[in-house]
Amino acid sequence: MSGRGVTLYKKKISNVAVVFRRATPAAHASARELCHWLRDRRVKVFSHPEQKLDGAAKLRNAKALDLVIVLGGDGTYLEAVRMLGPERVPLLGVNMGGLGFLTVTRVQDLFPMVELALEGKLEMKRRSMLNVQVRSGNKVRSEFACLNDLVIERGPTSQLIHLAMTVDRLPITTIKADGLIVATPTGSTAYNLAGGGPILHPEVDALVVTPICPHSLTSRPFIFPDKRKVQFSIIGAGKKAVLTLDGQKKAKIGPNDEVWVDRHPDDHLFLRKVGHNFFSLLKEKLKFGERA
Repeated sequence: MSGRGVTLYKKKISNVAVVFRRATPAAHASARELCHWLRDRRVKVFSHPEQKLDGAAKLRNAKALDLVIVLGGDGTYLEAVRMLGPERVPLLGVNMGGLGFLTVTRVQDLFPMVELALEGKLEMKRRSMLNVQVRSGNKVRSEFACLNDLVIERGPTSQLIHLAMTVDRLPITTIKADGLIVATPTGSTAYNLAGGGPILHPEVDALVVTPICPHSLTSRPFIFPDKRKVQFSIIGAGKKAVLTLDGQKKAKIGPNDEVWVDRHPDDHLFLRKVGHNFFSLLKEKLKFGERA
C-alpha cells in the first residue's frame, strides 16, 4: 500500500506479454523496440499467439505472466483481455489507435511508464466484468466474460426485435428495438454512450441497460446493481437475434433461449499512474465539460 486507498503493483515482473495493433506499422515497430528494451533488463517477453514479434516467445500459458503491455487502441486492448482467458493479469495500455479510453498512456510515455511498472511504482486498479450465460431451459448452452459490453441485436433482418427483461426472475419490462446494450461502468463510455446511455463512474457497482433505437418514447436506459441477475428473452415464435460481446459476435439466440447477465466473480486488473483522474480522461477524450 502507498497513500490513502492506493495499491501499488509490487510483484516482481519477470514475464511480460506484448500485444500490438496489427494494422499500425508504428505499433509493431514500438513493440519490437520494447521487446529488446525489456530483454536488456532480463525480462522474458511473450507475443500474442497469433502475432510474430522478434525476440519474443509465443504465449502458450498466460498463468506465467506478470504483466501485459498493449500497444494500440481499445480494440487491441480488448483482444489482449480475450487472450488472457480466465487469467487475471494486469494490463498496461498505450494508445496507438483511435480514441483510447482503455489505452490511456501516450506513446511518448511508453518507456518511462514501463520503468515505473518494473520499479513497483504504478497503481493497480480493478474494473468489474460481466458474466454472460446463454441458457436453453435449465441447461447453460454457453458462457462468456466481457469487459465492456454485450449487445443483443436483430442482425441482418430489417424487423425490430421484441425482448422481455426480468431481474432475479421478476418481470421488469419489454423492449421493442433494434436491440439493447448491457454495459459495465468501463463500457459505459463506449457503445452505450453512443446509444444515448449514461456515463457510469468506473467504481460504481452497477450495470446499465440501454435500448438501441427503441420504438417507444418511454424506453429509457436502466441502471441495476451488478449483484442482481438480469435476464433477457425474445418474444415471438421464430424470432432470432445475435449476441455480441466486446465487439465479437458470439452466438445466435432464439425464442427458447435466455441471456443471463451479472457481475463476473473476477475483476479486470490494470495499471495506472498514481493520482490518475477519471474526469480528466473524460475531458481529454470526450471534451467533457466544454461548451459546444
